[in-house]
Amino acid sequence: MTVSSNELRAAGLKSTLPRRKILEVMETQGSRHVSAEDIYRTLLEADEDVGLATVYRVLTQFEAAGLVTKLNFEGGHSVYELNQGEHHDHILCVKCGKVDEFVDELIEERQKEIAEKAGFSMTDHCLYIYGICAECQKEDAGDK
Repeated sequence: MTVSSNELRAAGLKSTLPRRKILEVMETQGSRHVSAEDIYRTLLEADEDVGLATVYRVLTQFEAAGLVTKLNFEGGHSVYELNQGEHHDHILCVKCGKVDEFVDELIEERQKEIAEKAGFSMTDHCLYIYGICAECQKEDAGDK
């Protein structure tokens, strides 16, 4: 997803250089899930003059405008992802912080059933699974 200057304006935001640079970093990162600090470091490495406070402020504006989604994990770990309009859930490595996405129709259906059984009309939900990724498990096995 590439967000253009027109889309920024349609979201009620001026197309400023810091906003465009931050979007560019989010669109070109190897991972869809990046922290504000990751974005700031990438901008520093590219000799871009954008401060960490600006990165946080712009991400908050993007979140309010619906351009990005902020994911808050246990332990205070937060990452941002571009809002691509498709629902998905997340699985997080508690050791290295790696975040992956998944979609499981059986889980989705079961959540709807649970909500209905409890008398709720579900409007939204999020599911985070915490564990240790395969790479960290290999490292742990090698340490023994």
